[in-house]
Amino acid sequence: MTAPDSETAKPAPSRRRKATTPEADPGALAREHALDQRLSIFRNDPLGFVRWAFPWGRKGTPLSRHMGPDRWQAEVLDAIGARLRAGLRTEQTTEPTLIAVSSGHGVGKSALVSWLVLWAIATMEDTRGTVTANTETQLRTKTWSELSKWHRLARVRHRFSQMSNSIRAKAAGSSGNWRIDMVPWSLTQTEAFAGLHNLEKRLLLVFDEASAIPDLIWEVTEGSLIDRGTEIVWVVFGNPTQTTGRFFDCFHGLRHRWQCWTVDSRSTRLTNRTQIDRWIADYGPDSDFVKVRVKGEFPATSVRQFIPARLVDAARARQGEVDHDPEAPRVMGVDVARFGDDCSVILLRQGNRIVGEIERHQGLDLMQFAAIVNDRIELWKPNGVFVDGAGVGGGVVDRLRQLGRKVHDVNGGSAPRQRRDYANRRAEMWDRMRKWLRTGALPDDADLISDLKGPEYGFDSTGHILLEKKEKMKARGLASPDAADALALTFADPVAANRRLHQRFMARTAFNPL
Repeated sequence: MTAPDSETAKPAPSRRRKATTPEADPGALAREHALDQRLSIFRNDPLGFVRWAFPWGRKGTPLSRHMGPDRWQAEVLDAIGARLRAGLRTEQTTEPTLIAVSSGHGVGKSALVSWLVLWAIATMEDTRGTVTANTETQLRTKTWSELSKWHRLARVRHRFSQMSNSIRAKAAGSSGNWRIDMVPWSLTQTEAFAGLHNLEKRLLLVFDEASAIPDLIWEVTEGSLIDRGTEIVWVVFGNPTQTTGRFFDCFHGLRHRWQCWTVDSRSTRLTNRTQIDRWIADYGPDSDFVKVRVKGEFPATSVRQFIPARLVDAARARQGEVDHDPEAPRVMGVDVARFGDDCSVILLRQGNRIVGEIERHQGLDLMQFAAIVNDRIELWKPNGVFVDGAGVGGGVVDRLRQLGRKVHDVNGGSAPRQRRDYANRRAEMWDRMRKWLRTGALPDDADLISDLKGPEYGFDSTGHILLEKKEKMKARGLASPDAADALALTFADPVAANRRLHQRFMARTAFNPL
């Protein structure tokens, strides 16, 4: 084959299609008109919209292995549609649709939130709405991130722009009124919730992780329910961690106002069954932890307390019953104070008991405290020494090493040994300590007892256990749990009474001695 004559050859036609608008392209105009007709069908049918709007089961897409919503998600969507259709038939459009979902972890709440947002804004012109969550971090990294994923998959994605704090229509003339906003709540700035009105249009209100949203935000939001002729849908989701508050009331005193669902993590397709089995094995099938995090049921009492009071009290009562094991490794924990009113603490644990007195020191500089720790190492001859080396504690670690001591620098904010369960090492150490309390014995030390009962806990955006920070405890009027942190440090890593046993112990436990 020869090359074409340079004087007669014509350039190959470009395959790039020119950008068109519906006004310039009659075909595009027809497609948009057909899309309008389709969306009008789904105005009061969110389940139908979700089944139509996404590429379920289509090869080459993230949904290739998914054929549609999970059963519980479909039930909620269908209930919303049924309520809206009933309202239109009876012309009672001022009666809001109120939906509450209590669930375990990983059931697909954020996906359902995303579908509701996209359905609401796509099927009715000038829809307004607000989405909030327990924390701004949860809102941005989980809820809004999930919406971004589903927006990219939706057939209507070209009609809406998702920004950092809103999703809004691109349609000319919408004047910014056709939008749903992401709004972190604030007790000092409730105006964003007080001004939620959209007369004779549609208003969508979504609370994610609703059990941790203060009652005041609920009360202010209720002011939006009085708009006459407005189609109002208020949906709240959460783990049932609190036995008081408005989310709890949705399932109890106000149940006659709300349509409620309780979703067990074991009944859905999306959950990690291996993790659920671990939780059931670790905490027990009837424990409050499993009731809340797996079954989606409210506990008898609040479960935000990381170590239950009954566990601590039982360990203190066990003090005279647990024999001292001289063959067990001696492990020293050293917590270094960061603030003027906090204490630096030194304690020694051997097996299931704390040995000797718990030492507390205030008003010492780092070198003075390091000298005391060095003296205790010489006196107690521990098999392992773990020092809180974060922040100012790093100076104590450095000085002890200058003195020739082999100490382990532990940063509670660093990555845990077992990444599958914990957000950081502090949560991991406290959880190991909590398990030890089932058989361990505590001295009659009021401050240690109070420290152990103090911290609350939650989960980060990826479902890992996260312990309450000391600064937040102080804001709640509690003291820094210095003695409990020192005890937790003794569980940072396994320790054996001699080097050979230590190596065997490490291999056997894989950093999980408890």
